[in-house]
Amino acid sequence: MKKSLVILTLFSAMGLVSFAQTKVIAHRGAWKNTKMPQNSLASLNEAAKLHVWGSEFDVHVTKDDILVVNHDDDFYGLDIATSTYEELLAKKHPNGESIPTAEAYLKEGMKHKHMKLIFELKTNKLGTERTLKSAELSVALVKKLKAQKWVEYIAFSYDACLKLRELDKSAMVHYLSGDKTPQEIKDATLSGIDYHLSVYQKKPTWISEANGLKLKTNVWTVNKEDDMKYFIDHKIDYISTDEPEKLNGLLGK
Repeated sequence: MKKSLVILTLFSAMGLVSFAQTKVIAHRGAWKNTKMPQNSLASLNEAAKLHVWGSEFDVHVTKDDILVVNHDDDFYGLDIATSTYEELLAKKHPNGESIPTAEAYLKEGMKHKHMKLIFELKTNKLGTERTLKSAELSVALVKKLKAQKWVEYIAFSYDACLKLRELDKSAMVHYLSGDKTPQEIKDATLSGIDYHLSVYQKKPTWISEANGLKLKTNVWTVNKEDDMKYFIDHKIDYISTDEPEKLNGLLGK
């Protein structure tokens, strides 16, 4: 009887460790080691092959209100905010892909049932009004596609985070800029902090404070093994990395 109880306790403890383990987010997909373009459909699918918890991507809005996926403000020299989607089709990624619309990207990502889609809403260079417009378009798109169970939002714009929360009370919304305390994020009813590793180095108690407030914690962009080990040891929820293969290895995946 005692032996059975010990075995049951061990299995329960193992389950808790597994549940609490830091999860991997592929930053802009899996591109660095696969040689695929960042934020392309190809890098998204490569991330899925690695069985990461999530794949992050960046979303801008065009002049004609089309949401597109790209990190920089320009797509191979074409300014996104002041270009129409049709104009952006003049350029292609090196692998032959056109700039993906957020709709096409989400539809592709939803094929991977196991992987979250970490939707970074970019701050629009034309101002707050356009940024908030892109927030409205983003939530409407996610709802139209019924993609809510896949999507978590992140943004550098605090106003955009508040708008996303207003538009979808149940969405996971995380703030990126690093200038708000965990308590401020909690008071704003946001879901978590998603800060650069340098922020946590300056504020080493913020991870535990956030955990105590039942906020999620993520760190970006962590590519060095020592840094990965540091944040794993500090029980951060998620690590965003350009090296998902390396982080998977450290986590025994």
